[in-house]
Amino acid sequence: MNELTTIQQQLVTIAEENGFVTYDDIFKLLPALRNEEELLEQLTDELNELDITVVEAPSVDESEESDEVNIDIRALEELLPDENQTRVEMTLLTPNLLKDAGYQQAIDADDVVGLYLKEAGHIPLLTAEEEVSLAKRMEAAEFAEAQLAEYGEELDFDTRDRLALIIEDGMLAREHLIRANSRLVISVAKKFVGRGVPFLDLIQEGNIGLIRAVRKFEYQRKHKFSTYATWWIRQAVSRAVADQGRTIRVPVHMGDQLNKMRRVSLDLQQSLGREATPEEIAERMETTPEKVHQLIEISRRPMSLDTPIDEEGDTDLGDFIEDTASPAPDELTMQNLLREQLEQVLARLPDREAHILRLRYGLEDGETHTLEEVGKQIGVTRERVRQLEAQALNRLRRSSAHMLLIDYLR
Repeated sequence: MNELTTIQQQLVTIAEENGFVTYDDIFKLLPALRNEEELLEQLTDELNELDITVVEAPSVDESEESDEVNIDIRALEELLPDENQTRVEMTLLTPNLLKDAGYQQAIDADDVVGLYLKEAGHIPLLTAEEEVSLAKRMEAAEFAEAQLAEYGEELDFDTRDRLALIIEDGMLAREHLIRANSRLVISVAKKFVGRGVPFLDLIQEGNIGLIRAVRKFEYQRKHKFSTYATWWIRQAVSRAVADQGRTIRVPVHMGDQLNKMRRVSLDLQQSLGREATPEEIAERMETTPEKVHQLIEISRRPMSLDTPIDEEGDTDLGDFIEDTASPAPDELTMQNLLREQLEQVLARLPDREAHILRLRYGLEDGETHTLEEVGKQIGVTRERVRQLEAQALNRLRRSSAHMLLIDYLR
C-alpha cells in the first residue's frame, strides 16, 4: 500500500506538470498493470477522484517523431506465447513442493538430493518441436536485447516496453529449457559417482555444462537438444572429477588412460575369471607393462597419516608406519654417545690440533675438508696441516683416550 501511495504521488506530480497523465506514464511506473485491466480501471477511477485526467499518449509533431527509431518487432512478438501459456509455464517452473503434503511424507526436507530429484522430475520432457520453439524465443530475446543496447533512449516508450517483454519471455524460455533437461544432468552425474566428488557437486558441475549448451545451441542444425547437451554435460562433469576428485590432481589425458585401464581390467577379469596381470592389461591396451605399472601407481589414492584407526580416535595410521628415513632409537642413542665421547677425546688435544681433526673428518660441519682447505683456514701450508694432523693422531694413540672409542668399533 505504501508503494502504491508513492506511485500515486508521482502521478500527481506528472499531472501538475503536464495537466494530465497518460497510460504510458502509468505503465512506466506499474508495468504489471498492462495485463490487469481491473486494477488499471481502479487506479484510473482513483486518479479521476483527484481531478486527474488519464488520456492516451498525446500527439506529437512530425518533427518530433522523425527523431525516434522505429523497429518492426511484430515478427518477434509472434513468437510470444499467449497469457494462459505464460501463466502455465511460470507455474510449472516454480513448483511449491514443500507445501505438498504427500511430498512432505515422501521426502524429508533435509534430504537435499531428494528435493532436487523430485523437483527435476516435476518438469515434463520436451519434444523436438518444443525445443525449437524455446530456442526461437531465446533468439528473439537476444535480438531485442541488442536493439535496446544499440538504440536505447532513441526508441519510444511503447517499443522499449515491448522489447522488454520479449527479453523477459526469452529468460523464461531459457529457464524452461534448462529445467526440462535437469534429469539429463542427473543421469550423466550418476555415472561419475564414487570418483571423489560428492553427488550434488557433480550435479552442479553438470548444470554448468547444461547452461553452456543452452547458450550455444543452434536449432537450425536440426539436432535434438538433449543429444547436443549430453556432450557438454559429460565434459563439465569429467573435468570436475579430474580437477576435484583427487588430493593430487591428475591431468585430464592421464585420467582418460586410467578410465581405459579400469575398463580393460574389468573386461579381462570377467573373461578370465581372475584378476588380470599388468602384462595382460598392457597387451589389451597396446602399451608397455611399465606404462600399466605407472598407471596403477597413479590410481592409488593418498591417505592421511592422521586417519584414526580405532573407534576412540586415539591411534592414527601414522603410528603404524615405519619412518625408514630416520635412524632407529638404539642407533640414535649410540650416535649421541659417540659424539660425546669424541668431544671428550678431542678436548685432551691442543685447540689447533683438535680444530684440524674436526675439519679433516667432518666433525664440525658434516663435510670433510682437504689439507689445502684446512691450511687456508688456519693460515698454514698444507704440509704443515698434514704434520699437525699426524701429530694429533699419535697423541691419541699413545694416550688412554682411544680406549673410550674401542667399543664403538666392535
